[in-house]
Amino acid sequence: MGLLGDELAFGRALTAPEYESVMALGHRKEYPADAPLLTEGDRTGHVVIMLRGWVTVSCATDRGATRLILGLRGPGELLGEMAALDNRPRSATVRALGPTEAAVIGGDAFRRFLATHPRVSGLVIRQLTFRLRSADQERSALASLTVLQRLASRLTELSRVEASGPYTPSAPGPAHAGTVVHLAQDELAATVGATREAVAKALRLLRTQKVVRTGTRMVEILDPALLALLAEGHRE
Repeated sequence: MGLLGDELAFGRALTAPEYESVMALGHRKEYPADAPLLTEGDRTGHVVIMLRGWVTVSCATDRGATRLILGLRGPGELLGEMAALDNRPRSATVRALGPTEAAVIGGDAFRRFLATHPRVSGLVIRQLTFRLRSADQERSALASLTVLQRLASRLTELSRVEASGPYTPSAPGPAHAGTVVHLAQDELAATVGATREAVAKALRLLRTQKVVRTGTRMVEILDPALLALLAEGHRE
């Protein structure tokens, strides 16, 4: 399971001249916390490249107001490219977790740029392929893992990023005791495709075993080794 994008984000994979040329296509825009950058179902065709902050990528589910969080995206990530390329409605909503800044580029300008820059076009294809593979892994996890296993895997992933810092040059290293994941229980539930009640029950078990400590919008990892063991169990 994995919520994060490719460790080499689109913006960081560009050469300096490519980056300057892409940025010149659009304009910078700031978003307050909880503001939508892209909205599921919209027929807009622009793309955004994250410059500062983090966003969630989510889609509607069969449970009405409940949404499934598909990913967390940070600086350098390209978003909205599917609608820009196929002119179909947006497949997901992108919402700011906190104050966020992004470059907004019109779909026509972006497509023309890709047509004349095959290397950059290849990077977009690589990103699409990576995210499709990640989506397949997520669907498999939803079908085969318990809520406790999915939650342990997600907390392990997020705690490693918290411990290493967002978008470090190398892959995130192991978390350490005391690392804090800053998400509320309903947000955690949305990242693992479960109800809030099911996640609360799993967290209660983890607290009983002194694996985590919970508070308002936070989960502190007390025993990262045991949490990772629970997360790794789904691969056996």
